[in-house]
Amino acid sequence: MKVLIAADEDAWGGMIQQFRQRLPDVEFTASAQQATESLAGFDVLIPGSAEVSASLLSTADRLKLIQQPGAGLESVDIDSASALGIPVANVPSDSSGNADSVAELGIWLMISLARGAREIPQMIATRQTGLPVGIGLAGKTVGLVGLGGIGKALAKRLLPFGVRLIGVKRTADSAFAKAHRLDWLGTMEHLPALLSESDFVVLSLPNNDATHHIIDETALAQMKRGSFLINLGRGGLVEKPSLQAALEVEHLAGAGLDVFWQEPPDPDDPLFDYNVIATPHIGGVTDNSLSGNVEKVCENLRRLRDGEEILNRWN
Repeated sequence: MKVLIAADEDAWGGMIQQFRQRLPDVEFTASAQQATESLAGFDVLIPGSAEVSASLLSTADRLKLIQQPGAGLESVDIDSASALGIPVANVPSDSSGNADSVAELGIWLMISLARGAREIPQMIATRQTGLPVGIGLAGKTVGLVGLGGIGKALAKRLLPFGVRLIGVKRTADSAFAKAHRLDWLGTMEHLPALLSESDFVVLSLPNNDATHHIIDETALAQMKRGSFLINLGRGGLVEKPSLQAALEVEHLAGAGLDVFWQEPPDPDDPLFDYNVIATPHIGGVTDNSLSGNVEKVCENLRRLRDGEEILNRWN
């Protein structure tokens, strides 16, 4: 069985080497360039963030599976894959340890913003103690926009900080709110209310037609003055010029970003002149989540090899 990985050999924190160790009888080719040109001769594509378009799929002559090593499938044309009879599968974030790792990073971004992390090196350099004056999380309201695996993992970990949790998701019910100890839970129609009440707004949504630029100029104006925005989902959820404008006039006190409009981001982007704490899309890049993703991907590759049912199919 031949598997094409749409990344270069040293990408994904050692995940590719772990694939080879787990399945030594499978031939893995790691090439970001190859994955943009042709799928001919491969049985499986592991796409990562690469675009899997209808035109690329037309080059496949024996493709039997598109297996994402994570949850996001925004870059995969699932309809075209379905029309060609190619299964598409992912690894749900709450089954691999990915959601837990992303939630941990989200809380780190929240605390870093609250405690003025960008100012701390200057305090050390100028021998100042007792500064900067931070913001405590206890008693603050955290608005969770999206309550899938990551949102639920955030809710679980944030409660011990003494915060008030509110949230919005596609469908809402009282049993879900009670189980995750949310003060209130609404649908996406209630997003303006969440924005107006929250000291921290945390995004953990996919970027699709319904969510693209869900945080635009209007939404940012609805946020509390002095609040913080944390994006753990996808860069396209936020309208970049509007975010920069909100930071410039200090309507927002700061932003924590693990995802960007272009990846990798430009280190000289003027956005980074403001109170922005950025990480290079590493939310799910921990030993725990990498191990979980490798296990789930290899299980589906084994199932394909042995003629068994593919897990977590989307089509």
